[in-house]
Amino acid sequence: MRVRHSLRWLRTLLVVLAITGLVILGATGLSQAQKPASANQPTNPIGVDPLDATVSPPKLLSVPGGRKLMDEAAQAIARNDYKLAVSKLQDARQVFNQVSTFHSQLVSSFTGIDNQVAESQRRRAGEAAEMRDQATYQLALVHRAQQEPDLAVPLLVQIIRSQQPTRELGQKAYQQLLEIGFVDVPFPRFGDTAPKPSTPVVPAQPQSRPAQPSPAPSPAPAPR
Repeated sequence: MRVRHSLRWLRTLLVVLAITGLVILGATGLSQAQKPASANQPTNPIGVDPLDATVSPPKLLSVPGGRKLMDEAAQAIARNDYKLAVSKLQDARQVFNQVSTFHSQLVSSFTGIDNQVAESQRRRAGEAAEMRDQATYQLALVHRAQQEPDLAVPLLVQIIRSQQPTRELGQKAYQQLLEIGFVDVPFPRFGDTAPKPSTPVVPAQPQSRPAQPSPAPSPAPAPR
């Protein structure tokens, strides 16, 4: 009888200990779950990929924001403040490139789902890429004006790869490479369509087309 009573008491003790352990573990897990997040824990309130450290502020992440930077660069050029102009044009390139990239990502997301949305985003991506190449070309001209052809060459090559040599901006970029001496074969090489040599001067405002000279009057017919 004593042995049975001891065994029954031992089983009861083991059950009590097991239940007590489960209660303690559950309370510990609940307290950890209710702890506030650490102040050093990174947050992502606007859904931006934390790996993309080049994302610009929302007020600049637009084509108008990039255009504003280009306007500020033109004003700096007019004051011969090339250092500020370089900074503004670099920022403009970054903004336009990001806008083009994000629109391109939306194209891939909507292709096959809504072709109208995809086509609209493709058009916007192309417009932003065109503005990026324009800013890149202006930046290359600024480097040329500062006698820094080694900084202009990579930019001009990027433009040609993006625009293709047959487009106007691509031909202008190649002409700059020709004047720098980085290439030695003119392009194109037929008729009067070859680009004319240009000087490495950065215009502050778009230049107007020169007036065409009026044709000389034809001589009066001789009297008979």
